[in-house]
Amino acid sequence: MKTKLLMLACGVMAMSNAVAKETITIATVNNGDMITMKELSNNFEQKYPDISLKWVTLEENILRQRVTTDVATKGGQYDVMTIGTYEVPIWGKQNWLTELNDLGENYDVDDLLPAIRSGLTIDNKLYAAPFYGESSMVMYRTDLMEKAGLEMPKAPTWSFIQKAAKAMTNKEDGVYGLCLRGKAGWGENVALITSMANSFGARWFDENWKPQFNTPQWKETLQYYVDVMKESGPAGSSANGFNENLALFQTGKCGIWIDATVAGAFVTNKKDSEVADKVGFALAPDNGLGKRGNWLWSWTLAIPSSSKKSDAAMKFISWATSKEYSQLVADNKGWAKVPPGTRASLYENEQYMSAAPFAQITLDSINSADPKNPTVKPVPYVGIQFVAIPEFQGIGTAVGQQFSAALTGQMTVEQALNASQRLVERTMRKARYPK
Repeated sequence: MKTKLLMLACGVMAMSNAVAKETITIATVNNGDMITMKELSNNFEQKYPDISLKWVTLEENILRQRVTTDVATKGGQYDVMTIGTYEVPIWGKQNWLTELNDLGENYDVDDLLPAIRSGLTIDNKLYAAPFYGESSMVMYRTDLMEKAGLEMPKAPTWSFIQKAAKAMTNKEDGVYGLCLRGKAGWGENVALITSMANSFGARWFDENWKPQFNTPQWKETLQYYVDVMKESGPAGSSANGFNENLALFQTGKCGIWIDATVAGAFVTNKKDSEVADKVGFALAPDNGLGKRGNWLWSWTLAIPSSSKKSDAAMKFISWATSKEYSQLVADNKGWAKVPPGTRASLYENEQYMSAAPFAQITLDSINSADPKNPTVKPVPYVGIQFVAIPEFQGIGTAVGQQFSAALTGQMTVEQALNASQRLVERTMRKARYPK
């Protein structure tokens, strides 16, 4: 009888444990670092056996649409969201995010790089934890540069990039001198072209929030972009975002690629990249006006206020953005694959600095980015590759479609800029700017 009662008690306890197990849903983007996080997440589940993880992995533009809809409607589909430096301050002020105030005694918030941490903080409260941070830089084939008889400066100009790209292009062999984002989206082609525009002296708005697309600076920027891509870019580049250009570069099809510093680990990894031992790095280009075309971004993990599992979500975020996670990646993938750009201690680690040839230029690029003073002329907004206002997702995507149309030849540069001017003016009037 006692044995039966004991077995019954054990069965009840097992059922109780099964019921108590909490599942949190994580929405993330389909890039290499996030895929590694998912691969290694069994370590988290071993550490916290009462928590299970459900993953929703999406392409960048789709991820943004879904998490924005969910957080704005308080849908509660996700417990952890992968969002960026653009969303965090806006959503935090609207009380859409949960403050990260219980990340654990060993988390070491003060180790986060100031440039990254400041964009995730409102009134000294942290609303998202950076999974990785990035700026942008030039990646190039050293062998093709040498073959062209040129040497990449550490701090190149846009005119040099055009010259080098033309010299490195061999379309008969399927080698294109320059790969740039062409896929329409505020976080895709607009991020690149806006950063470029800053270095050409352009800006989205003047001090009174009047759109500035009908200016010579914007015309020079977009004309350069269209011309250089027609001259030296791959066919079908209007469909290429970060992942597509990464694949082209890794397979030896790009001479120069200007994009996120986080790509450094992917282009130098011999398992994935056919040109891993032929890659050099340089700062993002400038145009002699005192501003480089580099952005500042962080993919972060945040908890929507609609989540009913914030305690479990907080534990996951603490684990995924900790020093211990960096060590876990190093042990399993090598130091060069550790998510970059978030912690000062990583750049004080000799093992990382010797394993990652892109590490110093990543740190220099992040530290030189100034989102509060992003342009040559004064502006009323914060943000380098974006404008930190709620309306930017809509207008950024719409402008990206005009830029894409100019790239494909469906519109002239002038038509694309005039259309951008009109649609942004219309949106800003409806939103009653200046506030």
